[in-house]
Amino acid sequence: MDLSIRGLMCTAVLGIALGATFTFAAERSPSDAPDTKIAVVPEPTESPRYLKDEQQVTSGSVTVAGRAMSYQAEAGILVVHVKDPLDDDPPLPKEDRQGPPPPQPPEVGMSYVAYFKGDKEDGHRPITFIYNGGPGSSTVWLHMGAFGPKRVVTADDTHSPAAPYRLIDNEFTLLDASDLVFIDAPGTGFGHLRGADKEKAFFGVDQDAHAFANFIVEFLSKHNRWNSPKYLFGESYGTTRSAALAYILENEKSLDLNGVILLSQVLNFDDGVDGPQFNPGVDLPYSLALPTYAATAWYHHKLPNQPAALEPLLHEVEAFAMSDYLQALAAGSTLSPERKTEIATKLHNYTGLPVDYIERANLRVNGGEFEKTLLGAEITTGRLDTRFAGPTIDPMSKEADYDPQSAAISSAYVSAFNDYVRTTLKFGQKKIYKAEYFDAGKNWDSTHQPPGAPGKGSPVNVMPDLAAAMKQNPNLKVQLNGGYYDLATPYFAAEYELRQLPIQSTLEGNIEMHFYTSGHMVYAHEPDLKSLHANVAAFIERTRNSAGK
Repeated sequence: MDLSIRGLMCTAVLGIALGATFTFAAERSPSDAPDTKIAVVPEPTESPRYLKDEQQVTSGSVTVAGRAMSYQAEAGILVVHVKDPLDDDPPLPKEDRQGPPPPQPPEVGMSYVAYFKGDKEDGHRPITFIYNGGPGSSTVWLHMGAFGPKRVVTADDTHSPAAPYRLIDNEFTLLDASDLVFIDAPGTGFGHLRGADKEKAFFGVDQDAHAFANFIVEFLSKHNRWNSPKYLFGESYGTTRSAALAYILENEKSLDLNGVILLSQVLNFDDGVDGPQFNPGVDLPYSLALPTYAATAWYHHKLPNQPAALEPLLHEVEAFAMSDYLQALAAGSTLSPERKTEIATKLHNYTGLPVDYIERANLRVNGGEFEKTLLGAEITTGRLDTRFAGPTIDPMSKEADYDPQSAAISSAYVSAFNDYVRTTLKFGQKKIYKAEYFDAGKNWDSTHQPPGAPGKGSPVNVMPDLAAAMKQNPNLKVQLNGGYYDLATPYFAAEYELRQLPIQSTLEGNIEMHFYTSGHMVYAHEPDLKSLHANVAAFIERTRNSAGK
């Protein structure tokens, strides 16, 4: 789950109020004389200056297709540095030093949960590194909703009831096909940042990708998994990360990946429909979002002429979006009033929005306006999953003020994980789990330096990174998965981006695409979770290079 409500992508999730508890080893009793001295032994600090690796190993089992599958689980924290700390000389002793001590180099403790099938780790099995996006999101969503051995049950397209939540064996866990490492982004989960310029060192497109690259190679070394088939699985901004990360692993770590799996993809931030009005002259986002508008209107029965089936409608809308509609937008002020009305009428037939509203919007309705308007002034549709709807915060607002889908399920995921990690995985006592790091967006360096570019630029576009990784490793396979009802990262925009990758025709066959009747979190719809598992497991089986065993 990813994407902020109206900005850089991330799961729009609940805010978590954090508190602090102080514990004393001894307290004065009423019988103590006034001059009695009580020795107070402080608890070990939970915020050391220097971070340290931690891990807790437990055993578990999950029933899949009627059969029990045992596994080992490792929950922990792995400390990652910008560069190898052993490359720096140690600081001089205090007595030999002139002036204050040097600043502490930046470091980050990244929390994770890894699962290994069987009673012991098998170095020949595939290993998949899994993460959500944000930027600033933990990976609680993919962990508890998609591929972990346990998953939380939520309502399909309505607000889930409050606790207690139900945690069940996940018969669609990806553990049958691959060992799994769920990684929380810097500053999220149980992780912390330390050192000079710590936010600058880890909060940014390139900084974040390097942190994940360093985590992965350290994990591979720690677990002796360098010779395992290796995969990246990213959702939302995690797909942006995957493209940059695949290039870094290939070029800086000499690591060939077997596959990159993309869920709810965004590679070029110019393609988003959240705020295209702030980028006039770039009209492509309106065209790329139109099929999702049509799917949403179809789902909520708002089309003037409701077709029986969804996919034939989408194919028709896709063709219109990239021809007549895009040409009309490109015409700008030269578009005649008659042609404008003609296009607006067609848009009405595909979106259910009133013709006069579309004309007043100059044929350009952004995502927030669509979500606020489709179902009337009192009801707002979801953004991450437009099948959802909820009461409008402000009926007079122009755009949606919140995401009903995020509000509907976030508590279930976060609450279930906080209970599961402490009671089952035996990790996280005296720690606070941060589902989101809300300051990440405020401090985020949203510039990026693509391969071969003379410097950093914005908005972010990591299409060149993925293309370069595929050229340098022509065996690298890519799988795209997306939901028809996702307005955070519309499926047609994701397909368009992969069709535009600057790669040779011989590499185009390395890409496969799958779409589902759900939203951003495809796995939140159980029939699609089943299909997603089948598609990803088959992808891993085809690309794991069994001949190299």
